[in-house]
Amino acid sequence: MPRQCLEGSLQRLGVDHIDLYYIHRVNPDHPIEETVGEMSQMIEEGKISHIGLCEVNASTIRRAHAVHPITAIQTEYSIWTRDVEEEILPTCEELGIGFVPYSPLGRGYLTGTVTNTQQFDSGDFRAGLPRFSEEALSHNQKIRDLVIASADQVNCSPAQFCIAWLLAKGEHIVPIPGTKRQKYLEENAAAADVTLSPRDMQSFDAKLASLKVYGDRYTEEGMKGVNA
Repeated sequence: MPRQCLEGSLQRLGVDHIDLYYIHRVNPDHPIEETVGEMSQMIEEGKISHIGLCEVNASTIRRAHAVHPITAIQTEYSIWTRDVEEEILPTCEELGIGFVPYSPLGRGYLTGTVTNTQQFDSGDFRAGLPRFSEEALSHNQKIRDLVIASADQVNCSPAQFCIAWLLAKGEHIVPIPGTKRQKYLEENAAAADVTLSPRDMQSFDAKLASLKVYGDRYTEEGMKGVNA
């Protein structure tokens, strides 16, 4: 399957080489060693340069890395999704693997732009997520308010604060915020110029520790594909 997907990607992109090629969900029917072994052959053939994995646990990372060096791990990580701090981030740091947090802005919620489910257009993916139910949005408001207040204290936008917070967690961390608008792209890029001091981080994390996040980040079925 990785090879079939790769050939399709090369054809659609009109290129003969991809720098970083990800497996975005682990196939439970195929050992990770088998999948990474096939991807290492793609490197030997010159079709890809580096291997990335998405939503994998620490054990899977070690097993994969033993077959071929893994360059990047992409997993959801943000102010309200921090489970990777327990084992995955330390494993990446130990093995010299880059970490790529997706949804660093909490799918828009942490920026203050999402306040109720009535804002979602038809087909909006977030409308079906437990963390974006009306009840969860109401309960999680304290986290959003903390982000907004903390951003104001360091003279940046909430989005920039979220990204700067991640960047301060380690040099091997490279967040990938998504946006459809140029103004937000420029705003997000400017987060690289926002510096949060150790005192800023300690103060914020201490306040955050007292707040509980309500709602899973995916549906019950969707959660089966993460931390695999």
